[in-house]
Amino acid sequence: MPGHVAVIMDGNGRWAKERFLPRFAGHAKGVELVREMVRACLERDIRYLTLFAFSSENWRRPQEEVTLLMQLFVKALDQEVDKLDRNGVRLRVIGDLSRFDAALQGLIRDAEQKTADNHRLHLTIAANYGGRWDIIQAVNRLSAAHPDKREAWSEADLEPFLSMAFAPEPDLFIRTGGEQRISNFLLWQLAYTELYFTDTLWPAFDTAEFDKAVRSYQQRERRFGRTSEQLPGTADA
Repeated sequence: MPGHVAVIMDGNGRWAKERFLPRFAGHAKGVELVREMVRACLERDIRYLTLFAFSSENWRRPQEEVTLLMQLFVKALDQEVDKLDRNGVRLRVIGDLSRFDAALQGLIRDAEQKTADNHRLHLTIAANYGGRWDIIQAVNRLSAAHPDKREAWSEADLEPFLSMAFAPEPDLFIRTGGEQRISNFLLWQLAYTELYFTDTLWPAFDTAEFDKAVRSYQQRERRFGRTSEQLPGTADA
């Protein structure tokens, strides 16, 4: 079972369009699927779930849709945090939150603080997030922390300053909706992650679809640069 699953939740608008509904209806249905994925991870003892909710590029969408997405984010925080807390879920939001209004930033801080002592599942929402932004902000923070250092930096120096420094790197990456790219999501962290792409649109990505992705992961051989013969247990196989 993967310890950390990262997901790009793609296809909300197309799911709604297929049903002659406004795009916002697809986003609202997508929030319901987040609840289902949280429950699935809890039941399968998956400790980390990271969801790409709003990229730094999504500001280019029509203003009305962006406004509705922000309202949906506020509503979800308002309605779901107590449930997450009762179920032992720790919530974090990563990304450049400075562009959100003060009320939303306050809700995020309150939610993170309320769930800070939970460890059953670490749920991370990437909002106004981009992988390139993450690396740049980590470099800036690293340089500020060590202003007098002149020698070359190492990966180990940078990693504590990345947004996901608190979590292991994802074992399984899932993208719904048919696209086969990672779209500036966790560029550093996905270096050795197993990738799974499905045509299923996010609002239709139920627990059965999630289990398909997990089974695909379980059938793969993760070598991390080694040969098959070097993997533990191979000699006895």
